[in-house]
Amino acid sequence: MSSTPPPPPHSAQPQGQNASVGELLSVVTSNLQSLFRQEVELAKAEVRQEATRAGRAAGMYGGAGFAGSMVLLFLSVAALLGLAEVIAGGWAALVVTAIWAVVAAVLYQKGRERMRTVTPKPEHTVETMKENAEWARHPTK
Repeated sequence: MSSTPPPPPHSAQPQGQNASVGELLSVVTSNLQSLFRQEVELAKAEVRQEATRAGRAAGMYGGAGFAGSMVLLFLSVAALLGLAEVIAGGWAALVVTAIWAVVAAVLYQKGRERMRTVTPKPEHTVETMKENAEWARHPTK
């Protein structure tokens, strides 16, 4: 999806060498607007492409998660049957269940701690967009 951006809708050069500052400023402003629009379109295309790739990868992770769950299920059954050889079957099932309850509690706690550090607002992008807007308003600073 690598395409070159379309040329600006009008000539980038004002007519002749006697162009006024206003005409030059108009051309620069128009070119900046065109550049920003093209950058936004490029960003949209990149996000779509990356979202598609991420969706496929997420599907693979989902399959791996299901397979991993099946492995844990059968390992749990094997542990249950192994423990049932040493202690009563009901107690063996209770022991395996208790182990999984502890694992679940630890994972929940860790996930909760990490979720508290997530910031949904893209701070860096917001900051650079503010800088770009400021520069566009005052390009000589």
